[in-house]
Amino acid sequence: MVRVPMSKKKRELPPLSPTLPFALSPDPEPALLTALGGLPLVAQTFRTLKLHESVERHVVVKERQRGFSESEVVESLVLLHAAGGDCVDDLRRLKADEGLEPMLGHAIPTPEMVRPFLERFHSDALIEAAKAARKPAQVAFIPAETAPLEGLARVNDDLLRETGRRMPTERIATVDQDATIQESRKKEALPHYEGGCGYQPMVAVWAETLLVLADEFRDGNVPAGMEPLTVCQRAFRALPATVGRYFYRADSASYEWRLMDWLRDEQRRDGPHGPIGFAISADMSKEIRAAIVALPETAWTPYQAPGEDVDAERDWAEVPFVPSEPSEKKDRTPLRYVGIRIRPRQGALFADGNEVKHFAVVTNRSDLDGAKLLQWHREKAGTIEQVHDIVKNDLGGGVLPSKYFGANAAWMRIALLAHNVLVALKRIALPPELLRARPKRLRFEIFVQAGRLVSHARTFTLRLRLGVERLASLLSAWRALLAPA
Repeated sequence: MVRVPMSKKKRELPPLSPTLPFALSPDPEPALLTALGGLPLVAQTFRTLKLHESVERHVVVKERQRGFSESEVVESLVLLHAAGGDCVDDLRRLKADEGLEPMLGHAIPTPEMVRPFLERFHSDALIEAAKAARKPAQVAFIPAETAPLEGLARVNDDLLRETGRRMPTERIATVDQDATIQESRKKEALPHYEGGCGYQPMVAVWAETLLVLADEFRDGNVPAGMEPLTVCQRAFRALPATVGRYFYRADSASYEWRLMDWLRDEQRRDGPHGPIGFAISADMSKEIRAAIVALPETAWTPYQAPGEDVDAERDWAEVPFVPSEPSEKKDRTPLRYVGIRIRPRQGALFADGNEVKHFAVVTNRSDLDGAKLLQWHREKAGTIEQVHDIVKNDLGGGVLPSKYFGANAAWMRIALLAHNVLVALKRIALPPELLRARPKRLRFEIFVQAGRLVSHARTFTLRLRLGVERLASLLSAWRALLAPA
């Protein structure tokens, strides 16, 4: 083979023109154009799940019949979150898209109309009642929800039931529960445990589907371990009837005896009957720590979970520990404690100066050895923390719009509802490769599509500038949404 040497002469390229090669016309385009040709898929999912009917049943905040209905406002806010808006003022961007309103069949409400709508979810009286009910020396409190806010929760319950009907093969539900911090500079925001100010809502997620089951909006000074049972019970009640096996995972905020007793009681009230297998990070009390430290070296078994720090050695061991809590009944199988020991390699020290760290997980499951149990428990970081990240950063849940607690609670709940609508859209209508797509990818792939609305015989037809394959995929999604369950 003869090799021809490459030329060393530099390829000459024409320089960029100092001005772009087009002119901007002062005359508007007469046709109805849209830059959001795929966003109506979200609205169609909202209506396919019958959420417009659910909102009208459960959410009543308007005092007059004129103007926007509650379902039109909630649908518009769901679209705002899906489109990437993170504040009420971003509704102006949706209104500026002249093709969107004809496709929806209703106008987009203005920010000036939506702010008082959200404020109607607030009640000073309920906050004062919660303050008055505090125990002596107690600072934090969780106010009861207003009727419209409870109505939004029932709308989400309806979404879960309807989505469950369309996912009949999902028969296992693992509920992952955790709180998250929402930073806020509003003067009404209270200090949280990390040193800043904000709010600390509690959320429970169906791990197998990433659907949000329940939430509770809380002030920043409310510890995550305060009354976790409420959200836990709401989450299990919200699961569709197709589910037959139940599990639960949480961190030490759920290491609370009322919650664990409820999980262990197979005839429990306010939840499904039958076993619920759980694993919860234990509070490291002096007694638990002493029981772990007293274990002989032969009790420890090395393990390394995927994704964990390889610069540390990890071991697990069964811990013979029976808590002295009054709720521990004699005729009940004792809970199982699995200890964790973490040591830095090569004799290094942790940042706090310790040579070793100890943790523990409490569980009622005996079907997994220690390593598999710890790995299963740790998987919640890929579900509940992922949902927190999506809602706060990909949707508008991270920017709270109001000084009023109830208005922020409604905004957060609608952001969670928008997340669930997008999950339902992916599972019902979109191709499998988009099942794990985050909202920002859905915008890039589907929602942001240039199109022209053509009017004929009092109906609109949307023409999108797409290739044959992508247009066929979009049409397939429409058909899937319109098909009966």
